[in-house]
Amino acid sequence: MIQNLQFYRGTGNNPYDNLAVEAYFLQHCQPGVCIFYLWQNRQTVVIGKNQNAWKECNVDLLEQEGGFLARRPSGGGAVFHDLGNLNFTFVAPLEDYSVDRQLEVIRRAAGRFGLDAQKTGRNDVTIDGRKFSGNAFQKSKGAGCHHGTLLIDVDTTQMAKYLNVSAKKLQSKGVSSVKSRVVNLRELCPSITVENFSQALLESFEEVYGLPIQTLDDKTFDWEEIRKISATFASWTWRLGREMPFSYELEERFPWGGIQLRFDVNNGKVTDTQVYSDAMDTDFVEKIPLCLREQPFSLPGLADALSPLAKIPQYTEMTADLQNFLRNAPQQEKGGDAE
Repeated sequence: MIQNLQFYRGTGNNPYDNLAVEAYFLQHCQPGVCIFYLWQNRQTVVIGKNQNAWKECNVDLLEQEGGFLARRPSGGGAVFHDLGNLNFTFVAPLEDYSVDRQLEVIRRAAGRFGLDAQKTGRNDVTIDGRKFSGNAFQKSKGAGCHHGTLLIDVDTTQMAKYLNVSAKKLQSKGVSSVKSRVVNLRELCPSITVENFSQALLESFEEVYGLPIQTLDDKTFDWEEIRKISATFASWTWRLGREMPFSYELEERFPWGGIQLRFDVNNGKVTDTQVYSDAMDTDFVEKIPLCLREQPFSLPGLADALSPLAKIPQYTEMTADLQNFLRNAPQQEKGGDAE
């Protein structure tokens, strides 16, 4: 049972530091405590844990223009942050972790400005069918993290310039471009600012949980630990990952997310596999290569090799989709190198 509400407002705009503070909260989550964290990044593209950075983002242009590429530990898709965007994070013990309750805080904050926000799809919060908030989730060591964006007054031209959104994803949303899919809250209510929406969120946080907020003093944080976490988030290895030569590539989009499979094949066997995905379930994605390693390279055979995942209840539907796709995909080698 939540007995203590804690709040922290980030003070900097560096994405690696901000993600490190979030990770620090998750690692040090206390029983009966729910932490609410608001933070902002400057000119940043943040990709999901299992996404292909080069495919999702115009990395070179972003960095040439002084921006940041960051990878978060949760699943989901790529998002653009500037100072017109406000990020939120809830951290709570798993026994008290409730996405519905946490989203109610967002809904009520929007409601204070006369806006009717609704959760739609896998992880979006929309108003009249247009997205102003994308959410993602992570669980670790008995605690849960729920974080997301809040588009207050984001430069959508910059967003469209840096993000490479697949045509299939846009088609699945019934829109023609990333700009047409999203909406800034200021477009719907010109009086909204980052500051007054932050205050509305705090009032709604207290209202939903029925408790007063305690503001955290960052002088009590272990900043040496936070700096070490930040260095990991800023590293090439974490942000961009390894490059793998591949001889065969497949890509498809399912209701639960898009997936890109790259196989390195030698002497008729799969010697390595890379899987990129914006699926919310990061564990499922990371288990796929373990099933396919050293298997004979036959797409129907690789589908069969995924059968152990189908026995895990939360993976059954996703595995069936992937197996059906593999069994029906044309098997034609494609030479190339990782981007």
